Amino acid sequence: MIARWLMRLFVLVSAVACVAGLAYVYARPPQSMLVTRDGIPHFTPPVIDPRTGEGVPVERLVRHYRGERQ
Repeated sequence: MIARWLMRLFVLVSAVACVAGLAYVYARPPQSMLVTRDGIPHFTPPVIDPRTGEGVPVERLVRHYRGERQ
């Protein structure tokens, strides 16, 4: 009897902790969820290359200006 009650209490506390944690991350997301390690916001639209007119991902521009190989 007491074991069943303790198990239900454990499950209830675990569920409340999970829901509270997810709600907190949704309401106040950490900075690392908003930008990449290079400081570029996620879901940034591509930049148009003036010579070709095609879209270039911002991440590729950052790597180019840093001098990194692709």
